[in-house]
Amino acid sequence: MSMTRFQALAELNTRQPAEVKAPSAKISDYFGANVFSPFRMREYLTDDVYEKLMECINLGVRIDRSLADHVASAMKEWAMSKGATHYTHWFQPLTGATAEKHDSFFKPLGDGRAIEKFEGTMLVQQEPDASSFPNGGIRNTFEARGYTLWDPSSPAFIVGNTLCIPTIFISYTGHALDYKMPMMKALNAVDVAATAVCQYFDKEVVKVNTTLGWEQEYFLIDEALFLARPDIAMTGRALFGARPAKGQQLEDHYFGSIPDRAMAFMQDFEQESHLLGIPVTTRHNEVAPNQFEVAPMFEEANLANDHNQLLMDLLNKVARKHQFRVLLHEKPFEGVNGSGKHNNWALSTNTGVNLLKPGRNPKSNLQFLTFFVNTVAAIYENADVLRASIATVGNDHRLGANEAPPAIMSCFLGDQLSAMLDDLEKNIKAGKMTPQDKIELKLNIGKLPQVLLDNTDRNRTSPFAFTGNKFEFRAVGSSANCANAMIVLNTIVANRLIAFKKDVDARITKGDDKDEAILKELQRLIKMSKVIRFEGNGYGDEWVKEAKKRGLSNFSDAPSALAIWKDKNVQKMFQTLNVLTPEEIHARYEIEMETYSRKRDIEAALTCNLAINHIIPSALRYQSELIDNVSGLKSILTAAEFKEAASTQLNLIKGISKEVNAMKKAADQVEMERGKANASDTEKQAKLFAGRIKPLMDEVRAAADRLELLVEDEAWPLPKMREILFTN
Repeated sequence: MSMTRFQALAELNTRQPAEVKAPSAKISDYFGANVFSPFRMREYLTDDVYEKLMECINLGVRIDRSLADHVASAMKEWAMSKGATHYTHWFQPLTGATAEKHDSFFKPLGDGRAIEKFEGTMLVQQEPDASSFPNGGIRNTFEARGYTLWDPSSPAFIVGNTLCIPTIFISYTGHALDYKMPMMKALNAVDVAATAVCQYFDKEVVKVNTTLGWEQEYFLIDEALFLARPDIAMTGRALFGARPAKGQQLEDHYFGSIPDRAMAFMQDFEQESHLLGIPVTTRHNEVAPNQFEVAPMFEEANLANDHNQLLMDLLNKVARKHQFRVLLHEKPFEGVNGSGKHNNWALSTNTGVNLLKPGRNPKSNLQFLTFFVNTVAAIYENADVLRASIATVGNDHRLGANEAPPAIMSCFLGDQLSAMLDDLEKNIKAGKMTPQDKIELKLNIGKLPQVLLDNTDRNRTSPFAFTGNKFEFRAVGSSANCANAMIVLNTIVANRLIAFKKDVDARITKGDDKDEAILKELQRLIKMSKVIRFEGNGYGDEWVKEAKKRGLSNFSDAPSALAIWKDKNVQKMFQTLNVLTPEEIHARYEIEMETYSRKRDIEAALTCNLAINHIIPSALRYQSELIDNVSGLKSILTAAEFKEAASTQLNLIKGISKEVNAMKKAADQVEMERGKANASDTEKQAKLFAGRIKPLMDEVRAAADRLELLVEDEAWPLPKMREILFTN
């Protein structure tokens, strides 16, 4: 239902914070109550079945039919005890959203009776119709079959009356059609590579897990205002809107007192999150008005990603109950901060060691430096691939604007840590190292914890920053699936660690001892990757010039950034590590380019529609009132009196005509260019939308925003930015 601007504003007066009743006095009493977690499994499975299942999960071993039947029976019993009547394979197709097809446990017996049935085959595999999901040319339209396959490492959960089973999604030919399958392969690749390197330091390490802690930013706007803005409702962002006099310049919203309605909403979705085992612990106001953030504890990356996808769905569902709408678009409003999803990434061993946290002695710190330096080197070697992993329509608006990191990939380490790497680069001798050389180096390395404790800091302008015991990938967009960035990051780090071990082993073969070989290889990598390190202000024009000198790429739009997926060496890296085949990479490239064009096309069509059918008619009606006023003045005043009295109205009339003509001209050009773009192939189409149509849309908006300041407030048809951003 749409409504006028003033109907929407009137409805705001009826809003009251919803009452939220906690299911328990303590979160710990109900945390994970709707999850078939290992704790629940122990209750419903026999000891031998439970142990066998855990062994399969931990070792990645195939689950046989008998074991699957036992698990399915227990899962059904538990789910039905919670009121579940249906089940679904919950998966993550390349649409960016999650997908589900519900089936009932109910099965007629044919004699007038029925039973509830759920067997191992139903748990392990399903065949949803794959015909309408993005496939990038992997299969023909008539080949509709796709398979969803159970991911036992991510526990099943209940939403409403449905048991949701996390699954991967593949085509009939076995190609990945989702984010989860390549994500799991990338996690395996970095596990194998990192474990091999850990053997230099600790033979007890047999597994390395990737941990992920995401920070989800979002905007909350009232539902009435949302419904009165067709552009926000259909694209997630305001295509028009003059900047209000007050935005975020006073920084008074950041970490401020949370408004009552927003707090009631937060309490509600946090309870829903906790019931589903999502360990959200942090909530606060963000910098922009009506912008907020939620963050959880760190988890294993595959589970953390599932939880983030589930939380985004919860945000939208719970917001409607509170007569809000959540905006996850990266840049809903011009002139204030956009929203990101900071991906805090680290590696941890089965022995409980965070490989990106310095220890208490030189040995553990050499291990830290090994993984730290290799990560920086991986970013240097694959900066363009990392940039492609966060290339979207929404991020095109966000990157480089209002406290978002720039599109140029760089690493922030902090002055002291960066200086320490410079010392290591200079002080490691090229020839055979003496015992005294090694002692001095190890003493220096032993100072790492103190260096980091006192001198590390965050750099909000850096896309990839070290923050003491983890790297924070800040450039990921708020609406994105974390997996896209995590697939790339874990793959490139795995690739670098494999090369590192090969090079260290070669040095050892030539006569260097282990520590000497490691230090010399680290020295080479520090020197090689130095250009990717940047400690300054990423927002300044100086950095753009400096980055160009250093040879760093600066892709300002998604189609330019995505072109790296056509690189044969990139495809070979992903194929060699068994993460993505060249066919799957090509499919993803096609899908991302198509998605870019389709979203831009929707925005372009709406821009023209709102300009011609909403804004221009309203402006002309107001202009007619001015003309009537001028005509009236002319009829009662002398020529000299009229010239003085009507000058303001005449200037307004001329100003409105100027902006209306500018809007119409630009809108007509948008429509003409849309026709050309939509008749082009995928690649050319995306480039036309980025390079030609988007600037024309900006011209339409600029004229409309100037017009908004000329037209009487009551005559303006769309809720204004001051109303959307400062009402809750």
